[in-house]
Amino acid sequence: MKRAIISETPKHIGEKVKVSGWVQSCRSHGKLIFIDLRDKSGLLQVIFLPNLSGNILETAKKIRPEWVVEIIGIIKKREGNTENKNIETGAIELSVEEIKVLAEAKTLPFPIDDDGYQIKEEKRLKYRYLDLRRERMKNNLIVRQKAAIFIRNFLSDRGFLEIETPILTKSTPEGARDFLVPSRLQPGKFYALPQSPQQYKQLLMVAGIEKYFQFPHVFRDEDLRADRLFEHTQVDIEMSFIEQEDVFNLIETMITDLAEKIFNKKIQEKPFPRITHTEAMKKYKSDKPDLRKDKESGELAFCWVLDFPMFEVLEDGSIDAVHHPFTALADEGLKKFKAISVEELRSPQGKKELLGFKAKQYDLVLNGVEVMGGSIRTHESEVLKKTFEVLGHKPEAVKKRFGHILEAFEYGVPPHGGIAAGFDRLLQTILNEKSIRETVAFPTATSGITSVMDAPSSVSEDQLRELGIKIVKKD
Repeated sequence: MKRAIISETPKHIGEKVKVSGWVQSCRSHGKLIFIDLRDKSGLLQVIFLPNLSGNILETAKKIRPEWVVEIIGIIKKREGNTENKNIETGAIELSVEEIKVLAEAKTLPFPIDDDGYQIKEEKRLKYRYLDLRRERMKNNLIVRQKAAIFIRNFLSDRGFLEIETPILTKSTPEGARDFLVPSRLQPGKFYALPQSPQQYKQLLMVAGIEKYFQFPHVFRDEDLRADRLFEHTQVDIEMSFIEQEDVFNLIETMITDLAEKIFNKKIQEKPFPRITHTEAMKKYKSDKPDLRKDKESGELAFCWVLDFPMFEVLEDGSIDAVHHPFTALADEGLKKFKAISVEELRSPQGKKELLGFKAKQYDLVLNGVEVMGGSIRTHESEVLKKTFEVLGHKPEAVKKRFGHILEAFEYGVPPHGGIAAGFDRLLQTILNEKSIRETVAFPTATSGITSVMDAPSSVSEDQLRELGIKIVKKD
C-alpha cells in the first residue's frame, strides 16, 4: 500500500490508508489509547480501540514520543465536539488496524514542541537534526525554499541566466580575511574560498552574458555575531548596459512581490524612499536607518541609501575603498580622478580630494538592517588600474593579483552593475528572527564550531605532510 501524506488524509474519509511518521505525543483515556502522529506535512490523531488484537495494544502501550512508526487504518470523522480546530486534520482521526515500529528513540535532550529560544545555542546546534523537527524551524526552511524558488523564477522570466562560479578561487587583499585552502599539486600555494563572486560575475559581463544571477555560497573569516556567519548564501545579480535606476526598478519589483506574495507582509511605503549617505548620517546617525513608523505593526520599511563616499582614509593614513575598488565613481568625481595623478591623489591634499568623491554605490535597508548592496562598476581598464594604485597597491602587485580582470577589460567590456543580497539575513529580517542561524539548516555557532560535525578539527600528520604544512604553535 502506498504511503499517504498526513495533510492529504482528510480527502480519504472512510478509506484505508497507510501513514508513517514520528510520534508527537501519547495519551490514554480509559480503554482508549491516542497518539498524535507527525510527518513533514502535519499532525494526525490516531486512535487504538480496545477491540484490537493484544499485540497491537501492547505495542501501543510501549510507544514513546519521537518513535518512528507505520500505521494502517481507516480515516474517520471525529465524533461530536472532539474536533481540533487548531490543526488541518482536526475533523478526522485514524482508527488503527495495523502498526509497525520502524525505529525507537531515546528521550530527547530538549523539548521540540515550543519555539526553542530558551535553549542554549550550543546545545541546539549540537543536536540540530532534532532542533529542525521543531515546527518553527521546519516552517523557516519551507519559506526559505519558497523564497528561493520565487526569486529564481522571477529572474529567469526576465532573461537572467543562473550560472555557478567557482568555489576555489584566488586570495585578494580586499574585504574580510579569506579562508585559505592549501594546494597539494602546487606546494606552498593556496586557493581561497570566495567572499563574493564579484570578479567572476564581471567577467561574465565581458563574456556577453548580459544578465546573470546565482545563489552562491560565500565565505568570510570574520568575527561572528547574531547576523553573521562564516558561510552564507547570497542572491547575486549582475546586468550589462544598465544604469542605477534599472537596478532599483528590478529589485523593488522583486522584493515587493516576494514580501507580499511569499511572506504575506505589508510594505510601509512604495516606491522605496531614497536617502543619500550624507543625509542618512546627518539625520539618523547611521547609514542603515530604521524608518519604521510603528515597530509593533510588523510592516516592512525599506529604503535605498545611495551616493556613498568612494574612498576613506584609515587611522594609519592609508586609503581604502568604502565598498570595493570595482565600484564606479560618480560622473563629476570620475573626471577629476582621471585628471589628477596617483602621486597627487595620495598626497595629504589629494586625500582630502578623495574623501569628496562619490561612488555609484547603493544599499537596500530593511528595518534598520542592510539586506542588499551593490553598485555600478568601473568598466574602464585604466581607471580600475589607477584605483588600485591609489589604494597603495604597487603596479607589480596589481598585475599579479588582478591582471586577469584588467586584461579582460581590454577586450570590450560593457557598462555594467549589479547587487547582492545576504539571503540568510534577508530572511532573518523579514521573519523577525533574533538570529541569522534560525534561517539556516546547519549554521556555524558564534564560537566558530559547525553544527553537529564539530569542525574545525585536527588532521593527521600524513595529511599535513602531503600538503607540505607544519603546525607552528603561537606563543
